[in-house]
Amino acid sequence: MKKTRLFLVAIVVMLPLMAMAGKAKVLKIDFKNPIAERNVGSSSFDIMSLVQGTPGSVTLLSYINAIDAAAEDKNISMIYMTPENISCGTAQLEEIRAALERFKKSGKPIVAYCNSFGNGSYYLASVADKLILDPASESTITGVGSQMIFLKDLFDALGVDMQLIRHGKYKSAGEMYTRSSSSPENRLQNQELINSIWNTMSGQIAASRGFTQEQFNEWVENLEICHADEYKAKGLIDETWYKDEVEQYLCEQNGVKKIGEVPFVKINKYASKVKKGSRKNKIAIVFADGEIKDSGSDADIVGSKLAATIRKVREDKKIKAVVFRVNSPGGSAQASEAIRHELQLLRAEKPVIASYGDYAASGGYWISAESDYIFSDYNTITGSIGVFGLVPSMGDAIRKNLKVNIETLGTSSHSDMMSGMRKLSDEEVAYVQRQIEKIYDDFTGLVANGRSMSKDSVDAIGQGRVWSGVDAMRIGLVDCQGGLKEAIEYAAQKVGLDKKDYRLSTYPVAKSVSMLQMLSGGGADDSEENLTTSVENQPSLSDMFPAIARMRELKNPTIMLRMESVMEIR
Repeated sequence: MKKTRLFLVAIVVMLPLMAMAGKAKVLKIDFKNPIAERNVGSSSFDIMSLVQGTPGSVTLLSYINAIDAAAEDKNISMIYMTPENISCGTAQLEEIRAALERFKKSGKPIVAYCNSFGNGSYYLASVADKLILDPASESTITGVGSQMIFLKDLFDALGVDMQLIRHGKYKSAGEMYTRSSSSPENRLQNQELINSIWNTMSGQIAASRGFTQEQFNEWVENLEICHADEYKAKGLIDETWYKDEVEQYLCEQNGVKKIGEVPFVKINKYASKVKKGSRKNKIAIVFADGEIKDSGSDADIVGSKLAATIRKVREDKKIKAVVFRVNSPGGSAQASEAIRHELQLLRAEKPVIASYGDYAASGGYWISAESDYIFSDYNTITGSIGVFGLVPSMGDAIRKNLKVNIETLGTSSHSDMMSGMRKLSDEEVAYVQRQIEKIYDDFTGLVANGRSMSKDSVDAIGQGRVWSGVDAMRIGLVDCQGGLKEAIEYAAQKVGLDKKDYRLSTYPVAKSVSMLQMLSGGGADDSEENLTTSVENQPSLSDMFPAIARMRELKNPTIMLRMESVMEIR
């Protein structure tokens, strides 16, 4: 009898637990860590996570896959997000927002709560069905701005001379070092670029919130939205609630009494459970993320390394199609060509579909312009079809500031022309200009071939000018608006694969570092692709001020396919 009684008690105790286990969960997205394009390495025991108390960040692709999977998952009832601290690029914002829009079509709600808004966080939060702001918030939405730094006056004071040799009146990379203010062409292209990006953002915000784009821009221009009550009065938000009121709302929606009982599942954990599909066929995603260099770390695009990776992808018979994800402002002309050449060999055997992230400019466009099809986000910065050479002369600065004199001998009068110790003569400038003209001619030629345009047409939209994704579609530099998801689906269709018939495989393969290797300073081993990236270290001065990092690279004259400015939406 006692055994029977104990058995019945066990059943009674387990019933609530079983009910709880089957309860639909709330997908929680807090955006605490930066969103990465790709995984450049993760540790199997991330000590920084313990020190800082933060988990590793989730890659953009994992965010998108997790949100799309949640839309079809009967065990996910809603999304709760707090995007105030989101850190990512303009195109990444656009792609995450598009995934949230797709989630809404499932009929499940999205709830967003913020202590305060900025341009980027409100752009993302505006997609929510219920948008809540802290009553004491002092949020700022001011539109998109761009700042440019010019160092000529500083260099003049130090005695440093910089010679800029270029093809393209809009090729502004290098103006930072040779001018005290922007050229008229540079100012024009930057103004039109930020206008285009804000037009996309403000239009999507207005459509989601039910007011006109003109009304919204008028409020921004006249500084009419500041306090939480003003946001609510104009319909930019739905509620002004404190955090405890938000928690009470979430409890009511999930039929529980305490916030600790709400069945949250964090996106990084949920993303790790998303099924990857069949292993028989693969679609490869090859990431070109960062500045293109002749040598460098895994955080950069090293021409020879990426070319070797593309070669391995070409030789893998299980890979049926390739998505070439470009997120780069460009860089070395020689490294760019090494990548482009290998990609053309790949195209001869498998379809290559390009997907543009925040940037696909200059060298980033060079390497991908001949892809079979190009997807771009509206807010991608692309184009910049131009070439420049920057030649520093440090001799006078060294003599003036360090009181050191340098004497050079050579077998010809030009032996020291690339030493960085003196200005180039007119004859030497003409020599470098010839190199630049040859590269520009090659650039316009490959774009003309890839985009089925005449070289004259390419030259007319080239000249180093950068374009938003919207304008790039209009002038024929890209084929279609869409993000990484759309590019993957298109690649699968090209080779007749259904969603269940393939799995994604990402390249370059991420590195993993064991705890023992971290402590001993050892290297990393190849591993399968990972969903999360390691926690970033605290930013250095060069991270916060990219101009400083660029100055460190001016030791040697170089010919570059690169755009100089980097845009961040706050």
